[in-house]
Amino acid sequence: MRVAILFGITLSLGISIAGVTVPVTQAVQLRDGTVYFVQPPKLVNATTTYKDVNIWGATYYFTINLPDNAGESLQKVTIAQREGTENIRYDLNDTRAFVGRSDRKETRLTLGAVSRERETRTVTVNFDPPVTPGQTVTIALRPVKNPSFSGVYLLGVTAFPVGEKSHGQFLGFGRFQFYSNRGSWGFP
Repeated sequence: MRVAILFGITLSLGISIAGVTVPVTQAVQLRDGTVYFVQPPKLVNATTTYKDVNIWGATYYFTINLPDNAGESLQKVTIAQREGTENIRYDLNDTRAFVGRSDRKETRLTLGAVSRERETRTVTVNFDPPVTPGQTVTIALRPVKNPSFSGVYLLGVTAFPVGEKSHGQFLGFGRFQFYSNRGSWGFP
């Protein structure tokens, strides 16, 4: 297994033949068929449009950079609530994704199935077609409403490469702080 990973890392760095380096990027695939990113994506930002409790119409944005040398396209992303007093419910039919950031929306991406697993508090967003390396993409997830209870809510983001048996790479947490009693001008 270590040889396959080392081989994949060597390929991602390039092959030198007669002093000329030829960049080669391939996904790391273990003998059992598990596919890994050569260079994993990065969670660039996670933000919400509204930080007050009980607000309708908010959007949670998760921006992910898939580097040029990822070695494989991005097939799906899971967003799992790890902390927070209340389970956040989503309007999955209103989930969107696009190339760019929340403040610079470019090309809209086509999504496959978007599903929720209540037991694990996880939303799965599938890309159809998968996102090719070298792009920054943003997932826009719409809660039914913001939580009723103030506090910190942590949402863990995991990215999966294309493959029947792909290894998810944990990218980090989106941290949302929701406030109550902020007054009519939004001040604490």
